[in-house]
Amino acid sequence: MLAATEIGPARAPLDRLSDGLTQAFAGHGAEQIHVPHLHPAEMLLDIYGEDLRSRAFLFDDPVQRTELCLRPDFTVPVALAHGAGGWDRRASYSYCGTVFRRQEGSTQRPVEFQQAGIESFGTADRTSADAAIFALIYDSLQRHGIHAPQATLGDLGIIFAVLDALEMPGPRRAALKRHVWRPTRFQDLIAHAIAPPPPSALRAEVIALATDPRGLHDKATSAAGGEALGQRTMLEITQRTRTLAAAADEPRMPQADADVIAAVLAVQGPASAAADRLDNATRPAGIDISPALERFVQRHAAITARDVPANALRFDAAFGRTLEYYDGFVFEIRATEGDNHPPLAGGGRYDAMTARLGAVAPVPAVGAMIRPEAMLEVLR
Repeated sequence: MLAATEIGPARAPLDRLSDGLTQAFAGHGAEQIHVPHLHPAEMLLDIYGEDLRSRAFLFDDPVQRTELCLRPDFTVPVALAHGAGGWDRRASYSYCGTVFRRQEGSTQRPVEFQQAGIESFGTADRTSADAAIFALIYDSLQRHGIHAPQATLGDLGIIFAVLDALEMPGPRRAALKRHVWRPTRFQDLIAHAIAPPPPSALRAEVIALATDPRGLHDKATSAAGGEALGQRTMLEITQRTRTLAAAADEPRMPQADADVIAAVLAVQGPASAAADRLDNATRPAGIDISPALERFVQRHAAITARDVPANALRFDAAFGRTLEYYDGFVFEIRATEGDNHPPLAGGGRYDAMTARLGAVAPVPAVGAMIRPEAMLEVLR
């Protein structure tokens, strides 16, 4: 669905709302920033992951012989701009502009829409920074006419803590963490760890060659008259083969460990009761995630101390697992619980992404955005 053309009075409500949100973010100490619409596609798509990758608008640049991407959100472009000035600075930026995303099927959602948001870098007190960003977004929605909005909170740090606490081979733990954003793939990995399916004849033959580089080379080149097929080097093929062989020798995951993971991801309900429920899901199995739970409790207290009503906060341990650059606190806010409108706002913490973008070590980073057009639709 293409965005509607707006002229004069039809555009005025959106402009007023966008200006009001920008002023609210400026009052929080954010410097206004403008970033380009087009960016090199390779870096952005590597960061965004599968969900946004499939919805990005891509264009060939015949002059630079590269691929360009219309920004699907502001977080990565703003982070890149911050890093260009030096990662080791404390700064906050506000923005308001258009983003572009392909929409699936027959949805009536537009492919271009506005985001107004704030990104904050370098605040060492992560609990306070998370709470401050969330409260700012929540308060901005209320001040602009959204009565008693409802929020869903998540915390990827909790499932990471569970995976760290469980006894398992390092490569398996790394794979589960890498795919935690892809629920279907994540569950497939667990199912295979519990009951590994027998390898295909070809995979078994390749695994058997893991310690025979000469034989592996002959196998890889025999189908092409002595030349390797595809774009992978022999070194990459050898490393992948050894990875497959090591995975085949890994011990099975106990069903009890899979049950703990499932029990944690199933925790939903009032955020005020989430820590106790998560503790009850892990402690009987001898799993101690108390540092992650303490951070969660402290963050919840810091949010409610900023006049956010506790009954507006719902926790979902599985929430946020399709947003690949987030690695901690995540949230989404709607006008009312269960409404059919698109989310009005969302955001979270993405420290690890800064290292992928060039920081020497992960930099504290948290941000959030509001969708002004979605707000206007609700207010109408």
